[in-house]
This record gives sequence, C-alpha cells and structure tokens, in this order.
Amino acid sequence: MKKINLLFALGISLGIASCNNGSEKSAAAETKDTATSVTNEPAKTGPTLPMDVITIYHTVKDYNQWRPGFDTDSVARLASGLSFVAVEKSADKPNDVKIVLAPSDMAKAKAFIADPRLKDVMDKLGVISKPVVNFWSIIRYNTENQKTGGARLEIVHKVKDFDAWVKVFDAEGPATRAANGMNDLVLGRGVDDPNLVHIVFDVTNMAKAKARLADPALKKLMEDAGVVGSPTITFYNDASK
Repeated sequence: MKKINLLFALGISLGIASCNNGSEKSAAAETKDTATSVTNEPAKTGPTLPMDVITIYHTVKDYNQWRPGFDTDSVARLASGLSFVAVEKSADKPNDVKIVLAPSDMAKAKAFIADPRLKDVMDKLGVISKPVVNFWSIIRYNTENQKTGGARLEIVHKVKDFDAWVKVFDAEGPATRAANGMNDLVLGRGVDDPNLVHIVFDVTNMAKAKARLADPALKKLMEDAGVVGSPTITFYNDASK
C-alpha cells in the first residue's frame, strides 16, 4: 500500500466500501463440498450507525483465480456472522486486495479470523502475503456518495486525540474535499484503538485527488490535526460485482 507523508486525510473505508482474509478463505475450505452458494450482494441502503466493520488486506498470486474461491466462501462467512460489504483491488497493484465484511458478533468474527485452519485455505487460494486485519466502528456513512464501481481512496492514520482531529476534519469540510475530487463516503474509528482513523472517499477526479494529496499544505494540516506518523493512503477500484 502506498504511503504518503501528507494528508491529514480528509479523513476513511468502509468504502464501505474493502481484502479477503484468511478468515474468509477458511470459509472456502468449509464450503468446498457445499452446493449452495450465496451471492455477494452489497447493501443497497446505508447501514445503521454506528456499525462494526472488518477490513482485510492481502496480496494474491492472481486475482482472477482467487476470486471464485472467495465467492464460494459466502455461505461459511454468513454462518460465522460475517456479511459481505465490498471487495476492492488496488489501482496500482490489482493483486492487492481489500475485503470489507460486517460482523454480527465481533468476538465470534475475531475467533473465526484467528482459526489456524485459515492459513491452509489461504495458501490454496493463492494468498502470498500475511493478511492485515483491522476492526472498525463506522460512525459516518454518506449514502448519497455510495455507488457501484469506480475508484475509491482509503486513508488510515493514527491521531493523538480523535475528538480534536475530527474538529479539524469537519472545519475543512466535505465541500473542500469534493472540489478536490474526493466525496466523503466513510469515517470510522478503530474498535481496539479509537484514535486509529479510517476514511474512505469516492473519487470523482483522480488528477485532482492526487494533486490534493501531494499538496505540501496537507502536511501542516496533519500536524495541526494531531496525526501521528505517516498515513497509509491507497487508491482502490471497486470490484464488488
């Protein structure tokens, strides 16, 4: 994932929209002999907030070979209380995958992801990197900016104090971000660390968005907002369908 030392970020994914984790892949193993399959269908309406979401990031040998196995896992994921939200591919590295799931029970979801069987399933599906799993509490989701397909921008960063950070984020305002090719889509906080921020934008103009991210003024904005360290910034293409 591409890191840029700027951007206070304007803020986080749901994207809500999403990479598939070994957890989900485990589902593939469990449902391998099951004839029934459930279609991955993103919700057409906005979620009830706040809501818990899990994002999983990993690299696969070949996305087109990995995806069918992931889709087959849908029954097992649902049986474990994990509902499909989105799948996204890195715009720069299409075999870098982001998966977004909504758990009905966070403790049960964490146990599922920690299941040792998952590594074997991941290997079979061609996952070649150690999955990175984050647990989020989504507090904002703008349904007016929700759409199927297109590019999304995800920003993840740590802040000294979330309440202080969000005041700066809100002062900048969605209109300013929209003028720079980024419509607010999702804002979330870490379940285990509330000062870890997750933002997702719908990208309407890639050139403007990248120019904004490269603007030196953003570094100062980040400092004023209390961002700690370098944000992780990644452009994704929605691949939910």
